[in-house]
Amino acid sequence: MNLRNMFAVGSMLTAVLAMPGPASAAPPTWAPAASATIHPGVDTTSSSGGCTGNFIFFDGAGNVYLGAAAHCVDANGSTAQGRCAKDGAQPLPLGSAVMIHGASRPGTLAYSSALVMQQLGTSDASLCMFNDFALIKIDPADVSKVNPSVPVWGGPVGVGPAAPGSQIYAYVNSSLRLGVSALEPMKGTVDSVTSDGRGYGVHFGSGPAISGDSGSGVMNAQGQAMADMQFLMINGASTNLAGDLGLELGYLAVHAPIAGLQLADGTEPFNPNAATVLPA
Repeated sequence: MNLRNMFAVGSMLTAVLAMPGPASAAPPTWAPAASATIHPGVDTTSSSGGCTGNFIFFDGAGNVYLGAAAHCVDANGSTAQGRCAKDGAQPLPLGSAVMIHGASRPGTLAYSSALVMQQLGTSDASLCMFNDFALIKIDPADVSKVNPSVPVWGGPVGVGPAAPGSQIYAYVNSSLRLGVSALEPMKGTVDSVTSDGRGYGVHFGSGPAISGDSGSGVMNAQGQAMADMQFLMINGASTNLAGDLGLELGYLAVHAPIAGLQLADGTEPFNPNAATVLPA
């Protein structure tokens, strides 16, 4: 598939995902962005280790979720070379407890692409590598502490893809950054897109995402939720690999649908000039 067709497909999928359906519901009442303790970019910790959450989602029943990378809720996530059983993945079962920084109670694993692919016996290399998405259901007692805005940058504004060479924005939060806020907002570019559109090679001017940044959300130049961070590929340019969020959500909708699931747009406007960071 050529790039023009690939992005046309991505745009159509984005439109389908954004289109309200019979099960759609109004978003919950969010906490103010300035005081919310649960938001994109918070730390998550399960029995398999710690990572960074990406975006906030909600469903038709009023449940609220934090997006994550599937390999962050996988007993072998740090060493598996993909998300399928053939790669050594050992996804945690649904219902597993996941600690969310800023929450008073653990969240629970509600979806794992790795678990679905394992159950289906998936072996497609690109799908196993880049379909790396999970949902953590936030305990109802903590929903009042949630705001969907990405710190510093604001947004997201819907879901959408990105083309090679375009600007991207991320917010990372590995514990290895020692809480230094200046290291958390990142600006970069898309280096490459896989032929099937599932994966991006991305490069950040301030340096690559590191261990613990996995799962972090990436937005495109329009502030759309574009991808989640997955791997660091050491190739001289320290390129990170990220999975296309629209396609990951499309896979969820087919294989493990959650009625009325939608991305929560940020209450704060997207501002690509909100932070001073090194250019890509």
